Amino acid sequence: MTDSTKPTLPTPTPTKPALNKDTRLCISLAARPSNFGTRFHNYLYEQFGLDFVYKAFTSTDLAGAIAGVRALGIRGCSVSMPFKEDVIALVDELDASATAIQSVNTIVNDDGYLRAYNTDYIAAADLLKSNALDPATPFLLRGSGGMAKAVGAALRDSGFATGTIVARNESRGRALADELGYGWLAEPGSATAPLLVNVTPIGMAGGAQATESAFTAAAIAASDTVFDVVALPAETPLILAARAAGKTVITGAEVIALQAAEQFERYTGVRPTPEQVRAASAFARA
Repeated sequence: MTDSTKPTLPTPTPTKPALNKDTRLCISLAARPSNFGTRFHNYLYEQFGLDFVYKAFTSTDLAGAIAGVRALGIRGCSVSMPFKEDVIALVDELDASATAIQSVNTIVNDDGYLRAYNTDYIAAADLLKSNALDPATPFLLRGSGGMAKAVGAALRDSGFATGTIVARNESRGRALADELGYGWLAEPGSATAPLLVNVTPIGMAGGAQATESAFTAAAIAASDTVFDVVALPAETPLILAARAAGKTVITGAEVIALQAAEQFERYTGVRPTPEQVRAASAFARA
């Protein structure tokens, strides 16, 4: 067989060390843990041959859990609702990403010193930049929870000066709008904007509004870009409608994968390529 006819062999995957006393542990803390982070991180540990393991946990004792992270040398800890704000008092330092919204979703343990980040904020800001969205673009952002705060702050800090928070809960909606310097509406009604952002559970698989779109067909038609933070399914009713209308879309699948990649890098010091992130995300969803 000549060189030109030899088959192309796949690049071998590094051999991950067997579980041992020096294996580094990363965990997640959530009221309702999912499999995404566990599968995403462990997939990449295998790909890079890293002596790490990732496990999801839940707890009713946040202070005890974080004390365990510190005392046991757990390298990294992902933090989900309802712990993102309460955990602030239990860490040693807030990164600018967490300070910007007073919310934490990632803790890195350096020899007992706990530094906290918000990679949701980082991922949202990176996606706004990578999609080359003009900060002069007005937007409607639907939602008022913790993730809405992260995305809203990313918009604000990326220079988006004209926006409206759409939230049925007036006290939370007005508070978020005032904090970020934007307007507020209880319902989208007939409002339109070039950039539409959904940060509510509308369209989420398994939810009460799984088949619904966060914005009307008219609003989608009047927009240029649609950003849906809902990660499951990857193609929500809103994203499907926006694609069909020929709009630029940013999906929740991109957000969840990018924020997990940011965590992975902070825990391990290794930055996966975009192709590796996409493969890990696909594996985590399978």
